[in-house]
Amino acid sequence: MELDEIRQKKLEELQQQKMQEAVQEKIQLQQQIAQLETGAKMWMDSGAVSRYGNLRSAHPEKAVQVAVLIAQFVQSGKITRLITDEQLKELLVYMDEQKTETKVKIQRK
Repeated sequence: MELDEIRQKKLEELQQQKMQEAVQEKIQLQQQIAQLETGAKMWMDSGAVSRYGNLRSAHPEKAVQVAVLIAQFVQSGKITRLITDEQLKELLVYMDEQKTETKVKIQRK
């Protein structure tokens, strides 16, 4: 009976530890995303920041992708001036064009 209780307690402790680690990883990821977004917004004018906020509300994953792309462009020197709202629209179109879906059609004879 005692051995089962000890095993159960140890299992509960391990589960709790894993949950705490998962929460910490999620917090770290959120902090990294916030830093990335802050850096990207520094390169946007007010119109682009407003559009980015709307995008973030509607499509959070896509907003993070935009921020990553802007950071990459800044690091590579492709962006040297503030991004306007129109340029941000063009960037979103560019991202949509880069998506390619592969469809496989199987026909049976």
